Formats: sequence, structure tokens, C-alpha cells
Amino acid sequence: MKTKTLFYCTSCGNEFPKWQGRCPACGNWNTIVERPTEKPSPSGGLRTAIHAHVGPQKIAEVEITEELRFLTGMSELDRVLGGGAVRGSLVLVGGAPGIGKSTLMLQICNELCKEHTVLYASGEESARQIKLRAQRLHVSGETLYVLSETKLGDITDAVRAVKPDLLIIDSIQTIMTDGSDSLPGSITQVKQCTMALMELAKGEGLTIFVIGHINKEGSIAGPKVLEHMVDCVLSFEGEQHLSYRILRATKNRFGATNEIGVFEMLDEGLAEVPNPSEMLLSGRPENAPGTCVTCVMEGIRPVLAEVQALVTSSSSAVPRRTSNGIDYNRCMLLMAVLEKRGGMNVGGCDAYLNVIGGLNLGEPAADLATILAFASSFRGIPVPNDLAAIGEVGLTGELRTVNGLSQRLSEVRRLGFTKCMIPARNSSKLQEIEISGLQLIPVKNIREALAVLM
Repeated sequence: MKTKTLFYCTSCGNEFPKWQGRCPACGNWNTIVERPTEKPSPSGGLRTAIHAHVGPQKIAEVEITEELRFLTGMSELDRVLGGGAVRGSLVLVGGAPGIGKSTLMLQICNELCKEHTVLYASGEESARQIKLRAQRLHVSGETLYVLSETKLGDITDAVRAVKPDLLIIDSIQTIMTDGSDSLPGSITQVKQCTMALMELAKGEGLTIFVIGHINKEGSIAGPKVLEHMVDCVLSFEGEQHLSYRILRATKNRFGATNEIGVFEMLDEGLAEVPNPSEMLLSGRPENAPGTCVTCVMEGIRPVLAEVQALVTSSSSAVPRRTSNGIDYNRCMLLMAVLEKRGGMNVGGCDAYLNVIGGLNLGEPAADLATILAFASSFRGIPVPNDLAAIGEVGLTGELRTVNGLSQRLSEVRRLGFTKCMIPARNSSKLQEIEISGLQLIPVKNIREALAVLM
């Protein structure tokens, strides 16, 4: 019998019946390759393990128990997970090589082994290497089992023998299943191994943490469907030459996706940073033009961040623009508003923007601080060290209110700031906000904000 073949894209994982030069899904060229179709696994697929009872049920008749969560021993990780790990969930931890993913997973074993059984399966290290790393991190436990294996079938047999409460896979790119002839880390292997692990988690009520590497584009290596299959996707961010790491949830079926956890990489492993605002503001220069502090909300936690800008005359016909920590297009929009509505000719200047500490500011509450940082660098006039700025800037230069203003102002005052520039909209709400020792400066547009600064 002739073997049927399919074509799939090595970049996005989409399958096609015939070869094409360009992938219609992701638009990349020369990424479609041929592979034989896989035979269905003898287990019958995912349905038998997840859906024990076949047939429709009224939602009122579905029996549920209280959501079983357990703490991992690291409060920053528990915060990102939504209050702890959920039993029977599959969590994907992604990040660049050497960022600290394996260190984080091994460190949580120290606390978990006090009440739970943990199986750490590694396809990258031998059992002896794991032991040496555990000694360096001061990790020990009578109920911590290590396994150096790349075959998924052997890992599954070990799970049935040990019966752990938590399974850690390091990493998914090194695990392979006998149902495919592809190499470990390929699209087919990653997809089939993840489906088998999800079947194991849902069927056995086992919590599984899977470590995944990222590619050069910054996304998790493997098919995009991998992120859709798991229950939670955690992204470990940071620069290797910096000591601070940020853990954020990009997907979470059991909690919010806007929480972050902050860690510091030390010689003994990762240390939690319970107060990231103080960390992000440490070493801030005094009376230096081009820097301004704002307050953003990461979940329910207000975080102060320092925005630095450098505006200088350009020596080329096309000015150079870079942005780190804030979306590039957002920065260009704010520079256009500053020139059109603020009366500053910054269009012909080179502009550089950076958020200290590696934090990514995704919400528009940092617009006003970005505008003030650009204007301060352009005019050479420093923003007062005791002044913070919060507000969203519109295309006409107006300032719009932001949510959680009371929490933001409390954090601003707690960090020692005495003045805060805020939008003048919703004056009734502003009257309700009384922060002792904090002077509020309401402004309607960026011209008023620049008048206060200049």
C-alpha cells in the first residue's frame, strides 16, 4: 500500500495537501516540507482519557468539586498561576536558553517535596548533573525522583510506578515518542508528545510542568497549536547579562493573564523580589534630563517604572528611532503628538527610548511619562525627582483617565514621591482620592503638562 504524504510548514506547523513555495498561514517562504502521514496511536487518542462519560449533560447536573490548588512554595510563581498550581493541569514554561527555567522548576521541588511527590524528568541532563545542580541550589527531598530519559513511553512507565503528584519535563524539545519517526524537537514530535502529556494530566489528575525553548523570533519553538493545547503558558523574560527575571502568564485557564512575578538570579539560584518597584527604581539618576517615573498595573499589583528617553540631532537624512520596553509604533505615535500638539520639533531628531529593568509597558498609562521624558531630553530640562506621571495621551493631545488610579497613587506615595501628574478628567473621582503627603497635579492636555515641566 502506498504511503500517503502531507506537507507542513516548519515555521507555524500548518498542514497542506501539496507543496507550496510560500506558506499561506504565516507567509514565510521555503518552509513547507514533506512528511509521511502518521498512523493513529493505539491508545485511541485523547478522548478516552479526558472524557470518561460520553454523552451530553445538563450543566446544572454536572458534578464539580472545589478547584484543587496547591502552593508551589514560591509566592511570585503562585501569583502568576492565579493562586497556586491546579491539579490535573498542563503548564508550559517558555524562555530563552540559560534564562533560568530549569533552575526555577528545580527550586520549587524543595518546598513541594515536603507534602508531595515530584518526578523530574530531564532529556538534557544526566541524573548526576541534576544532583550537582540541586546541591548548588540547596534542593533536597525524600520524595524527589529524577529521571534522565528522552522516550515518552519510559517517562509514562515511571509515572505509573512512582505515582507522583507533580511531573516536570525538561524539555519538550528533547522528548520523543515511538509513534513517529521524526527527530526530537520536530513539529510532529512536539505536537504528539504534548497531546500524550495532556492525556496523562487529565486522565491521572497529575500536574505537569513542561519546559520549552524559544526560537530566534522570541516565540516558543514548535507549532503554534502547542500553546493552544496546554492550560497555562508562562513566559520567562529577561536579559542574561542582567540579574532580574520577569515571569508572566500569556495564557491561563485558571486565572488572570496580566500578573507578573519578579525574580533575581543569584549564585544560589532565583530569589523572589516581593517589591519590584524599589528594584526598578534603584540607581535612578538625580536631576538628569530625559527620565520620568510612571505607575502601571500588572494584574492587581501597581508597579513603578522608570522611562528614559534620549533625543538628539540626527546626522542622517532618515532619523534613527529605537524603543525597548514600549511598543515601537506607540512611541512613534507619541512623538508625532508631541511635535504636533506640544510644539516641539522632534521629527528630525534621533530618538531612543528605554524602560529600566527589562519591564514591558503594555498599557497606555505610561503615555504621559513617555511624553515628558522625550520633552525633557529635547529641552535639556530634568523632570523633578519627586514627580511621577500617569495618564493616557490621545491623538489630539488630551489626557484620558486610567483605571486603578487610587492604587497607583498609593504606590507612588509609598515610594517617596510627593507630586504626581494625573489627567484632569472625572474631577468627581479626583476629589475622592486623598493621599496624605502627595500633591496631585491635574492637567487636561500635554500643553498643560509641558507648561508645568518647563
